[in-house]
Amino acid sequence: MEVILAEKAGFCFGVKRAVDTAFEEAGNASNAVFTFGPIIHNEEVTNNLAEKGVHIVNSVEELDDLPEGSSVIIRSHGVGKDIFDIIESKGLRLVDATCPFVNNIHKIVRERSEAGDEILIIGNPGHAEVEGTIGWSKVKPYVINSIEDIDALPESLKDASITVVAQTTYSLKKFQEFVAELQDRYYNVNVCKTICNATEERQKEAEKLAASVNHMIVIGGKNSSNTQKLYEISKQQCNNTYYIQTLVDLDLTVFESTSRVGITAGASTPNYIIKEVQDSMSEKSFEELLNEETTIPIKKGQIIDGKVISVNPDEMVVDIHNKSDGILTAEEYSNSPIDLTTVVKEGDPITVEVIKPNDGEGSVLLSYKSILANEAYKELEDAFNNGTVLTGKVTNVLRGGLSVVVKECKVFIPASLVSDVFERDLSKYEGQDIDFVLTEFDLRRKRVIGDRKQLLVKTKAAAAEELFSKIKVGDVVEGTVKNITDFGAFIDLGGADGLLHISEMSWGRVEKPKKIFNVGDTVKCFIKEINGSKIALSMKFEDQNPWLQAETKYAKGTVVKGKVARMTDFGAFVVLEPGIDALLHVSQIDTQHVEKPSDVLKSGQEIEAKVVDIKVEDRKISLSRKALLIDQMPKEEKKEEKKDEEETVIPEAEEIKETLPVDELLAATAEAPVEEAPAEEPAAEEAPAEETPAE
Repeated sequence: MEVILAEKAGFCFGVKRAVDTAFEEAGNASNAVFTFGPIIHNEEVTNNLAEKGVHIVNSVEELDDLPEGSSVIIRSHGVGKDIFDIIESKGLRLVDATCPFVNNIHKIVRERSEAGDEILIIGNPGHAEVEGTIGWSKVKPYVINSIEDIDALPESLKDASITVVAQTTYSLKKFQEFVAELQDRYYNVNVCKTICNATEERQKEAEKLAASVNHMIVIGGKNSSNTQKLYEISKQQCNNTYYIQTLVDLDLTVFESTSRVGITAGASTPNYIIKEVQDSMSEKSFEELLNEETTIPIKKGQIIDGKVISVNPDEMVVDIHNKSDGILTAEEYSNSPIDLTTVVKEGDPITVEVIKPNDGEGSVLLSYKSILANEAYKELEDAFNNGTVLTGKVTNVLRGGLSVVVKECKVFIPASLVSDVFERDLSKYEGQDIDFVLTEFDLRRKRVIGDRKQLLVKTKAAAAEELFSKIKVGDVVEGTVKNITDFGAFIDLGGADGLLHISEMSWGRVEKPKKIFNVGDTVKCFIKEINGSKIALSMKFEDQNPWLQAETKYAKGTVVKGKVARMTDFGAFVVLEPGIDALLHVSQIDTQHVEKPSDVLKSGQEIEAKVVDIKVEDRKISLSRKALLIDQMPKEEKKEEKKDEEETVIPEAEEIKETLPVDELLAATAEAPVEEAPAEEPAAEEAPAEETPAE
C-alpha cells in the first residue's frame, strides 16, 4: 500500500506561532495564564495546554473573575478591538497571538470603514475569526456565505464604495464565485484577497491528491473550519474520504485491500497526530523492505546522466543505470508541442531529472525541460531582483490564473494580477505573448509568480497624466462606453474614465441609461467639469438645445402637430419634437365634455393643437385642441363656443407638474399605433369670407 502525505498538512505559520506562544507563556509566566477562547480548534492541543495550567476564558464576563496581573492570550483567530480595550482596562496582561494574516484583515477593515466604505466579509457567520473582524469595523459589516446573502444586501450599496475581505480559511472557489457575483452587481467594489496562501495551497494540494488515490484521510478538530473545507474538497474527488481527529477514530481494516491512500490535515492539527496516522498506514512487509535494500535509490529531483534507448514521436525510453528504465514524454521534453524523433536519436546522451520514482508500472518518470528550466531560473532571479519586464507565452488558462512559459520556466500569474479590472473569462489570453514582472521568486520550491496588473496600472497612470495635461473644461471629446449604471455611464477617454451623468445625457429627461447606450458605443460629449482625477461629461450641447428657438417656433397661437405619448387623468402629454413635450389638458381636448383623455385619444395618435401658453424659462408648453376646433366652426356655433371658452380656465404652462422622460416619449411615439384622424366636415368652407377667425 502506497501512503502519500500532503506536503502542506499540519500547523500553518499562524497556528504554530499561537500554539508556541501559549506553551511559552505556560512555562515562563509567574501569574495565571488564560486564552480568550480556544487557542486553536483542536481538543488535543487545548487539553495539553490545560495540563500545563493554561485555561480558557469564553466571555468578557469571565474576565472579571481573573486574578489581577493574569496573562490573557488572544488566539490565532483574533478578536474585536473592544476585547483588547476591556482586557487592558482590567489590569490584565495582554499577549497578542493573532495570526499576522488575520491582523492584516483587521487593518484593512478598520482603515476602509474609517474612510467611509461599506464592509463585506465573505466567511462563515459566527466563526471566531469573522466575529473578531467585525469588531474592527466602524460600520456594521455584512457577512456573506451564500448567493442568498448577496440577494439580501440593501439597495443603498449600489452607490456605495465597497471593500470585500475574506475569512483566511475560507474556500477559495466559493470566494471567487461570490466576488464575481458582487462585481456583476456593483460598480465600486474593492476586493482584498485575504485568504491565507497556506490555506489556498493546502486546498489545491488536497484536491489534487484526493483525485489520485483510492482512499483519503483528513485529520483535524471537529470544529476546525479549514479542516471541514479540506474534507469537503477531498470528498468531491474521492468518495472514500474519512474525517478523523486522531488515530483512535480510524478503522484500519478499511484499508487492507487499498493500493493508494492520501493523508492531509487541517492547519490546527499537531504534527505528532499526523505522524501517528501515517506510521500506522505505512508498515511494510519483509519482502518490501528487502527489495528497498537491494534497489539503487532513485529520488524525486535527482539529476541523472542517461542514454536514449528508444524513441518515438511521443516519448523516449532512457537508460538511467537502474533496474527500472526512465520514461521521458514529449510534454516533459519541452513546453511546446514537439516530435521527439526530430530532436534525439537512439544512443544520444541526455541529462534528465527524476519527477516520479515509480509511475505505478515500474518505470521512472523523467523530465528534460526541468533541466533547461533550472538553467533559465537564474535569468528569472535576476529579473525578479531588478524588476525587469519579461515576456512569455500563455500556455494554459487555469481556474485561478494563467500559466506562462519563459524559456521553459513556468510562471503563474494569478487571476487578480492578470488585469487591472476583474475578468471572469481569461480564455482570450491563451496562446498570447504578454508582458509582466515577477513579484515572487522561490527557487527551492520552483515557485515563480508574475504580475501583469501593475504594468497596466503604470501604463494607464501615464496615459491619464498625458490626458489631463491636454484636456480642459469645454473640450469636445470622444470616448467608449465602459460601464452603465442606473445613475449614468462611464466613458473611457483613453487614459481616464469620465462620468456622463443621467441628467447630462439629453436636454430631455432620461429614465434609464441602458435604453440609450450599450457598452462599447462611441460617444461624443464635452467636458463639463474636472475635479482632481474625476471628469464630468455632458451631451447637452448648447447649440442643440431644442428650447433655444421654442419661443418663436411654438409662440402662443401657433398651430402645431405632435404625437400623444402618455395620458393621465388630467390630460395627455404630446411630443412636439425630441426634448420638447407639451400638456394637452383634459378640458382642452374637445368642444364636448371629456371625462378622461383615453375616451378620445390613443397613445401614438398624431394630433393638431394650438399653443395657448408657453414658459420657455420653465420649459413648459400648454396646448388646446378645443381652440383649434372652434376656429373651424361656422360663425353662429363659434360665438357660442367662444362664450363657453371664455368661462373655461386653461391651465398655464407653469401648472404642468409632470414631464416625461425622453426615452419613454420616443419609445411611445415609435412603437404605438397611430390612429387616423376623422375626416373633417366642410363647415369651415361655409363660413362667410369676410368673417375674421377667432383668436
